[in-house]
Amino acid sequence: MRIFLTGATGFVGSAIARELIEAGHQVLGLARSDAASGALAGLGAEAHRGELSDTKSLAAGARECEGVIHAGFIHDWANYAAAALTDQRAIETLGTALAGTNRPLLVTSGTLLVQRSGSFAMEDDAPDPNFPRKSEAAAHSIASKGVRVSILRLPPSVHGDGDHGFVPALIGLARQKGMSAYVGDGLNRWPAVHRLDAAHLYRLVIEKGAGGANYHGVADEGVRFREIAEVIGRRLNVPVVSKSPEEAADHFGWLAHFVGVDCPASSKETQSVLGWRPVHPGLIPDIDRPSYFNA
Repeated sequence: MRIFLTGATGFVGSAIARELIEAGHQVLGLARSDAASGALAGLGAEAHRGELSDTKSLAAGARECEGVIHAGFIHDWANYAAAALTDQRAIETLGTALAGTNRPLLVTSGTLLVQRSGSFAMEDDAPDPNFPRKSEAAAHSIASKGVRVSILRLPPSVHGDGDHGFVPALIGLARQKGMSAYVGDGLNRWPAVHRLDAAHLYRLVIEKGAGGANYHGVADEGVRFREIAEVIGRRLNVPVVSKSPEEAADHFGWLAHFVGVDCPASSKETQSVLGWRPVHPGLIPDIDRPSYFNA
């Protein structure tokens, strides 16, 4: 299958591209620059110049291919509403380009966006309508246009070599503050997945995912946040301390919105339906390595 991939040079996207190519698929990756085009060539993928806000380029890339994986997102936490709107328009553009073809479109969302109805966020739980990112609403809006739309929800921590997400941000903050902190008792839970396990799931969904289905890329259902803080403290040789919810905003800055959230999630249905089995290290053993702490 020839697959158009947004976010193709990112931390997760580059792993998806490699996974697809090794399985015999052709990848047309969205590239913003000559450097990105070169990186894609190094993976064995073809570059398609454009960016997420360039709707003409997105539509052209989608029309060239037999399937689309939308893994790109502008992670600008200072301007999140604008990033969310760009994402929504990108999904609508990709879906419109595939209208009437019954070709697969796989849209990335997050387990943090789910309005949990039980102990764990499950695949059939709906997204929180109050969250500014509307990836799933945009995906559902185009499903009636003859597009086979599936949603893959990633947990807040996708980890592995090259990680530049939440855990590295926490490490940097601990270095800066001279302490590794958690909120309250630190027993709130974060789900997680290794980037290579996530990439494998993307391939399974684009190959045999059902239209209208939600899938969860979750390996660790819920790691206690205090465990993360303790690894960071031990590796940096700094004290591990508790912060009250009132102190969290001052200590964590923009991360304060996430560090105290209890957001366990399950992938049991995904594993049952697709036969996906995470095989790479879990969050704690993976981050408890020198490579995560190289300045």
